[in-house]
Amino acid sequence: MSEPQNPIPPLLDAYRAAVLAKDVDAFVALYDEDVEVFDAWATWSHRGRAAWRAAVAGWFGALGAGRVAVDFEDVRSALAPGLAVVHAFARYAEIDAAGARLRSMDNRFSAVLRQREGGWRIVHEHTSAPIAGDSMKAMLQR
Repeated sequence: MSEPQNPIPPLLDAYRAAVLAKDVDAFVALYDEDVEVFDAWATWSHRGRAAWRAAVAGWFGALGAGRVAVDFEDVRSALAPGLAVVHAFARYAEIDAAGARLRSMDNRFSAVLRQREGGWRIVHEHTSAPIAGDSMKAMLQR
């Protein structure tokens, strides 16, 4: 009997591609209708795909002509029937129209995926950065 295919690598590839293309529909399609997202920016929680779509549309729209390249490092996952968990370090690098990197930030990234009709979807995502005790500012570089 063969091992089930790990859904994490194709999901992370689709995440990278959708962000780089600023494709709101492709990005949001990775998420379950009832997703809960704890994002590192501005809002404590985005509950449901519609709320997350609005946040993503705002993010991609704010980039103007720039784009964001995402790299995942130290990716680790755990699989169970119908359920997958991933955590990694994610680097979000803004690039200009010519492909030059302008700036970047690192986040901690965790996601829980559930197998649904139609494939694997993110049901919970959490991104964060540690806070420096002396300055109380987010540490955005590893």
